[in-house]
Amino acid sequence: MKEAEGVTEDLKRRDQMGWVGAMNSIRNRAEEIIKAEMIYR
Repeated sequence: MKEAEGVTEDLKRRDQMGWVGAMNSIRNRAEEIIKAEMIYR
């Protein structure tokens, strides 16, 4: 997901708050995918 959305170490250096927001979003979506695939099926 990071690669697909262009969340890079360069972004982390340039815009720390944007990087944190993007990483939180990716983490939340990954958790939802795991829950949907493993827990609710």
